[in-house]
Amino acid sequence: MVRALFGILIVVSLAWFGYWWVGSSAQQTALSAWLEDRRSAGWVADYDTLDVQGFPSRFDTRVTDLNLADPATGWAWQAPEFEVLMLSYKPNHAIAVWPDTQTIATPQERIDVTSQDMRASIKFDANTDLSLNAATAEVKDLTLTSNAGWVTEMDAAMLSTRQTAGQANAHDLFLQTTNLKPARIFKDIIDPDNLLPDVFETVRFNATAGFDAPWDRHAVEGRKPELTSLEIKEFNAAWGELNFQATGTVELDADGYPTGKISVRAKNWQDMLELGVSAGIVPAELLGTLEGGLGLLAKLSGNPDTIDAPLSFQNRVISLGPFPIGRAPQFRINP
Repeated sequence: MVRALFGILIVVSLAWFGYWWVGSSAQQTALSAWLEDRRSAGWVADYDTLDVQGFPSRFDTRVTDLNLADPATGWAWQAPEFEVLMLSYKPNHAIAVWPDTQTIATPQERIDVTSQDMRASIKFDANTDLSLNAATAEVKDLTLTSNAGWVTEMDAAMLSTRQTAGQANAHDLFLQTTNLKPARIFKDIIDPDNLLPDVFETVRFNATAGFDAPWDRHAVEGRKPELTSLEIKEFNAAWGELNFQATGTVELDADGYPTGKISVRAKNWQDMLELGVSAGIVPAELLGTLEGGLGLLAKLSGNPDTIDAPLSFQNRVISLGPFPIGRAPQFRINP
């Protein structure tokens, strides 16, 4: 009996070793082939080493000196190392671990990223397109330094996404930051008199975003999905004595301009209006008219320092209540 059990144990162990070896080899081959395909497509796709470890229960992939660049979109990424960790019996669920330093380049600028403990839990659909099912990313002590002359910092941030039930190409999004310090160049533009603190205490964002294509491996390899709709379930930003909250839905046209209404609550709206003028978002010649009209809206809301009103987007113009306040922003991912 003991010999039989021992024999079964040996057979099972050999079978598991064979499974792990085949799986780890397949993973290493697949990633190497993907990088080679990117080079064939005209990308820069260089690395120093690529290996898979973690026997017996894990497929832990580590790539060093990774350099990816897509000349068609102008996006690029460099990292001294990058790790993808997964259990060998759950190959569609991975933990991605970024290094403490990395560089992201866009068509407009280069951004150096430093952080502590940047990682994400990522689940993919079990298909060859590797469609993103859900992900949760967290980071501490994040600093973004751009060669365009700005620096942004935050103590911590969490971003999560999951496929929206019953809606194709849509994701539920959640973002929360703690002690976000915006770039000085941004603060100097909207707060030239330095009346506000340097840090946003809290930013919370909960929404459902619709896209014109799925977020899958094709989105990495080529054109990125463009935003088609945004349902804001919660937006809350606290900055000193200012507090801004918003909920509502907008649809975006083919050029990325929104149409729809968002209900906003603005505490200390007078200061926000002055900041809008300082930033050039609100025409200075409209300041007096807007102060009178928005003051009336605030009184109707029951508190002269707080506005409860719809923020409307139509014909590429933003209106707060019945008052036009500026041009609508354009949201585009692809150049």
